[in-house]
Amino acid sequence: MDKQLVENVVTQVLDEMRARPIPLGISNRHIHLSQQDFNRLFPGQSVSVKKALLQPGFFAAEQTVTLVGPKGQLKNVRLLGPLRGASQVEISRTDARTLGVAAPLRMSGNLAGTPGIKLVSPYAEIELEAGVIVAQRHIHMSPLDALVLRVAHGDNVCVAIESSGRRLIFDDVAIRVAPGMLLEMHIDTDEANAAGADAPDAVARLVARP
Repeated sequence: MDKQLVENVVTQVLDEMRARPIPLGISNRHIHLSQQDFNRLFPGQSVSVKKALLQPGFFAAEQTVTLVGPKGQLKNVRLLGPLRGASQVEISRTDARTLGVAAPLRMSGNLAGTPGIKLVSPYAEIELEAGVIVAQRHIHMSPLDALVLRVAHGDNVCVAIESSGRRLIFDDVAIRVAPGMLLEMHIDTDEANAAGADAPDAVARLVARP
């Protein structure tokens, strides 16, 4: 086969792959727990799977807690599994105002200097000394996705959210690359509401910075 023809076909396929929409995941408030904190809040229990999430091995659990802050509380905040090395609470800016907590914008796992909060289950309550964040919007992808999209772990990109009657461009979207990850953009409920991202026709695409 002609070399130039092969190159043209490969280029066309890659361009089509780069133009494909990125699946959207709207992340409601949730918690991650360490084994120790889970045992204290749900003594004698194991984590019960309610629903699998898109990312392999991740799931929403049956267990929920109430977040209690200085100004208010939020009930039925769901645990996401599997359990982690450190407990973490991910909320929106609106949630932070309801609770009265100055939650900083952070990537998951970056908990140094973050505020704490009280977690209440039907069986116990604990005080987290730290761990409350507003999660930075990000895109999960595999190394192959990163190669196709010409991005690298730790990059920040622009993404256009397109839906009926609305189009919103988000800057500072972090790229998270790991083996086994599936292509998916995560935004919180505040961001989703602003962009109309819950519409059936909503899609996300990488775009060049203005």
